[in-house]
Amino acid sequence: MPVILWISISLMLLSVILSVKNRYKRLIGASGWAIFSIHWIQQPLHYGAIDDYVNVALTIMMSLFCLLIAHTMYVQYTNRYMPAKGEIDITYMATNAIAIGSMFYFPFAEIPVLKEWLIGTVTSNVMWTLGMLGIAAQRTGNMITYNGHTVEIILGCTAIESIALFIGLIASVSAPMKKLLSAFMVSVPIIYILNILRDVFVVVAYGEMWFGPNSFEIAHHMIAKAGSGIALFVIAYIVMRILPEILELIDGLWNMTTEKINKLMKKV
Repeated sequence: MPVILWISISLMLLSVILSVKNRYKRLIGASGWAIFSIHWIQQPLHYGAIDDYVNVALTIMMSLFCLLIAHTMYVQYTNRYMPAKGEIDITYMATNAIAIGSMFYFPFAEIPVLKEWLIGTVTSNVMWTLGMLGIAAQRTGNMITYNGHTVEIILGCTAIESIALFIGLIASVSAPMKKLLSAFMVSVPIIYILNILRDVFVVVAYGEMWFGPNSFEIAHHMIAKAGSGIALFVIAYIVMRILPEILELIDGLWNMTTEKINKLMKKV
């Protein structure tokens, strides 16, 4: 795992752990976000080299968002900001969500042993499901072949990004354990199961050429992605019904971002 990521995530975790009365809590958090922005601003070079301009734009936006949070926390530090009783501390919640979500995602993304274990586990689950459905597919490493057509299971096929996102969001909320557990159970296990079914669908659709010569592209890039988007939207809605504080976090971040942009535009 790159040093920059370790440092940024460690600083954010330290900020979360420190008491709200600690003077340096927000300065440490601001430092973590600023360093995290460096990680994201390095990514457009990679995506640009493979002509993935959507991710070029997204990673640049993520880097700018990290700088926005860093600046906000630094201002809070200089102003000795203390949240009022009952007030939602937006920057604290965002730092908590990113730090914990990152701890669940980046080790699998950056450490080869963990990445191979996760991909291998998902591949095994897909093969088991195919077998339960009576579909005779063959496995070679992380490659699944059915009717002479092969699909490779990669990190993006494991749903680890979505799982880490929901874990981070749920962990950022101060709520009774029963509500947190309910939110977890209707999100993380469901996402994992739906992802296995998604992978199975792609393997079968491609193997049986359901959509003609472009079966893989249609099954994977169009139908599976659209289905995943709808499923995540529904799951997010249910989770926010259980934990409305997450909606307050999103609303607070949106207001913070638009306020910063408006101020910047007025200066220009």
